[in-house]
Amino acid sequence: MTITSLSHNFAASLNIVSLLPHCKKDNKVESKETKGATLNELVELKNCSSCLFFECRKAKDLYLWMSKCPNGPSVKFLVSAVHTMEELKLTGNHLKGSRPLLTFSSNFEKDAHWKLLKEMLLQIFETPKDHRKAKPFHDHVFVFSIVDDHIWFRNYQISVPHNESDKLPRGGLDKMTLIEVGPRFCLNPIKIFGGSFGGPTLYENPFYVSPNQIRALQKKKKAGTFAKKVKAKTRRKRHEMANPLEPDEFADMWKD
Repeated sequence: MTITSLSHNFAASLNIVSLLPHCKKDNKVESKETKGATLNELVELKNCSSCLFFECRKAKDLYLWMSKCPNGPSVKFLVSAVHTMEELKLTGNHLKGSRPLLTFSSNFEKDAHWKLLKEMLLQIFETPKDHRKAKPFHDHVFVFSIVDDHIWFRNYQISVPHNESDKLPRGGLDKMTLIEVGPRFCLNPIKIFGGSFGGPTLYENPFYVSPNQIRALQKKKKAGTFAKKVKAKTRRKRHEMANPLEPDEFADMWKD
């Protein structure tokens, strides 16, 4: 799998690279017009079958393309609520290169587009068993949950007792605990395409509102508040001019 990014300092993408020992990363893709063809060619050169492409716009908005190359399907997400491992400073820890267990909330089975996304996440985030950079055991869990039509990601360490007397029998889950490691992020699906980085639209999120629209509404709201203040100030001045105060007979009492 190939991971590429348009953002130099996007720490969360580096966190994801550290979690996926089977990935091959690339720094930048310059061409925006022929982005799909360029990425498909890059994935073929790297001898991969999947691609995660992080695209940063206006230095504010982060988008994630998840694609099966070269024939698709692919999905475009808006990434939000990003918190890196360095930022969170959680107590969980696991070995680099170990294979994760993947768990999904039950509502991934309710609609066809969620089933497709679940299968894509499984194929991309699951580390192959005999990969040369992967360690042959599981010590952490990737959790994907759907809340408010967003996919929330969490990463937990599987903690087990280390004392010889407390050694767990095979399948004994009662003493195991989960400790969060990070990173955290939220994926808002925008569109699912039939091809790789394009093609016919298989699904479009009817609830998606772009960050530009949100910023425009906020700006309009602020402008409306400012206009109200200006109008109130103008009304106050007119009122003062129409109703002048009577001269105060005691105003000059203490001047002497």
